[in-house]
Amino acid sequence: MIVEYIRYRVPEERQAAFPTDYARAAGVLARAPQCVDYELSRSVDEPACWVLRITWTSAADHLEGFRGGDLFGEFLAAVRPYVPDIEEMRHYEATAVRGPGGAVPTLHDWAGGTAALERLTRVFYRRVLADDLVGPLFAHMDDEHPRHVAMWLAEVFGGPDRYTRERGGYPAMLGHHLGKAITEPQRRRWVSLLLDSLDEAGLPADPEFRAAFVGYVEWGTRLAQTNSQPGAAVVRAAPVPRWGWGVAPPWTG
Repeated sequence: MIVEYIRYRVPEERQAAFPTDYARAAGVLARAPQCVDYELSRSVDEPACWVLRITWTSAADHLEGFRGGDLFGEFLAAVRPYVPDIEEMRHYEATAVRGPGGAVPTLHDWAGGTAALERLTRVFYRRVLADDLVGPLFAHMDDEHPRHVAMWLAEVFGGPDRYTRERGGYPAMLGHHLGKAITEPQRRRWVSLLLDSLDEAGLPADPEFRAAFVGYVEWGTRLAQTNSQPGAAVVRAAPVPRWGWGVAPPWTG
């Protein structure tokens, strides 16, 4: 993906119409398959200054796909009066210097930290071992396995990166699933048992946390099931995913 920034300095006589016209242009962006998302911001320090941020699937998709496609004429018609007001129009590529700030708690902290996740995995694996469908998959489980899974969840949910430093990271977790041929009924039972364990372990019950938790569990177990099939083409080198409150992490092979 690539991010385009367009900076405007709009004269006073056009400022009232500017957001209205860009709302029309935004309707075009919303229909463009090359556009990931967009946002228009206005300076509170200099109200004449506006910044439009557009994330494109790639620079080529923007310059050749969107600009060369049927939608560009409609987009340009909406913004044409403001072309002389453009001060900058460039593509930017993200760097490795990025991360969340402290204003929003991580899922790890919201859950109650690693101690809460260890409490969860103890409850969960007690249920797993007593279950006739998924229990056989864990018949030879190491006594430390629940703690290691809590360590994995802690890192996934924004906590310490101990699973990467001490357990081998994503490749190690992948190795636990290769060749297991996990069935869909087994995957669903695993998910059901884990979700049932949340209440018993006393983890937060607010809808936002539970939705984020379920989102990760669905994503992770479906990936694990796929990777467990004989002959599966798996991504072997990847970081431990970092899961937030609403969006799955990008996955690149």
